[in-house]
Amino acid sequence: MSHQLFDLRLETGPFPIIVYALAAVILVVLATRRPVRRWLPIQLLGALAGAGVGLILAWLVSDVWNSFGVALTLITRMWFALGVGGIGFAIAGLWRARAWRVVVGSASVILFAFAGAIGVNVDVAEFPTLGSALGVNAIGKLALPAAQSTPTSMIPESLAQSWHAPADLPKVGTVGYVTIPGTVSHFAARSAVVYLPPAALVAGAPRLPMLELLSGQPGGPSNLITSGSMASILDRFAAAHHGLAPIVVVPDQLGSPQLNPMCVDSVLGNSATYLTVDVTNWITHHLHVLPSGANWAIGGFSQGGTCSIQLGTKYRGLFGSILDIAGELAPHHGSIPATIASAFGGSAAQYHAATPLSLLASGAPWTDTLGIFVIGQNDARFGVASSAVSKAAEAAGMTMHHLVSPGTAHDWKTVQFGIRTAMPLLGDRWGL
Repeated sequence: MSHQLFDLRLETGPFPIIVYALAAVILVVLATRRPVRRWLPIQLLGALAGAGVGLILAWLVSDVWNSFGVALTLITRMWFALGVGGIGFAIAGLWRARAWRVVVGSASVILFAFAGAIGVNVDVAEFPTLGSALGVNAIGKLALPAAQSTPTSMIPESLAQSWHAPADLPKVGTVGYVTIPGTVSHFAARSAVVYLPPAALVAGAPRLPMLELLSGQPGGPSNLITSGSMASILDRFAAAHHGLAPIVVVPDQLGSPQLNPMCVDSVLGNSATYLTVDVTNWITHHLHVLPSGANWAIGGFSQGGTCSIQLGTKYRGLFGSILDIAGELAPHHGSIPATIASAFGGSAAQYHAATPLSLLASGAPWTDTLGIFVIGQNDARFGVASSAVSKAAEAAGMTMHHLVSPGTAHDWKTVQFGIRTAMPLLGDRWGL
């Protein structure tokens, strides 16, 4: 399969429109079975029954089983209903139909299911391309630039004023996998992803600020590239700022897509030490970054957002800025009693001490920290947490921005909005 086919856009462009149009044409063809007055009501009843099944399935997945940890949006539920409703319409017209109608009707079952899936994907932006949907990852191993030495005494106060882009500055940055071993934590992490902006790829590159960014759970570091469009967003930022952008490191805080060590050190894994010691030591030794503190930020989405506020407050002085995109009110591993038992040795006091609200209160005032909180307008479940944590951050003295992504929910469109709108705020602080 060619790379061009892998790059086929699934959520934007002509492809979704073509799928919807084809489904509509087939629906009309199926609706013309004669006598229409006899068969159309039967098919409509089949569609109604299918739509009901789709809504029940969406309700079970979202509200009963909580399969994804988030509530499905009304748009996603609608696509569940339309997809299964189309299947019901097709099946209802198969009884004693001519051979060609059986073939078309049977094929349309797949088409209607696919159209529903495309609609859901357009809403949540999980798979932007065919390659991402098929699990074909275009990210390769990153070749790190040669080590460069810039004495701390020579670091300028404002890169925007001191940096002069060379003629050979690349138009875009580069992204790739690296291995960051759990030397101190012994945490079994998967490969991390690193983004190097254009300014980091030339001879005499300046030391740059660093953003440690975490994906959600379930998931992995590559999701921020394939679904979050992180690299392309940062490339656009760099293009407007003479190649300057932060170096971004996306480590694995989970160990496996379905695990959740909650960014604390426990029997579930020393995730906190991995992210704040092993990863940061690796960054300092392998990447041309500015000193930690005001020049470093930590951020993340969903579970990763919760981690960002936990680690950004607990390990004070390491990160000067926090980007919490739709994070939670507290880390969780099942119910609260199950969370306390699994990671906090049965101690409710230790659990509460690890929550963002407690960490913010215990470390106040946070006059040296920038906090950026992002939530989707339609993310009712996580919106409550985002509001509570952001207000607590502001009350604790943090310079706080609460950004609302219009028309999105707990999805990758919110992540894209969050990275895109946070970059100017972080860039201002970093002198980019």
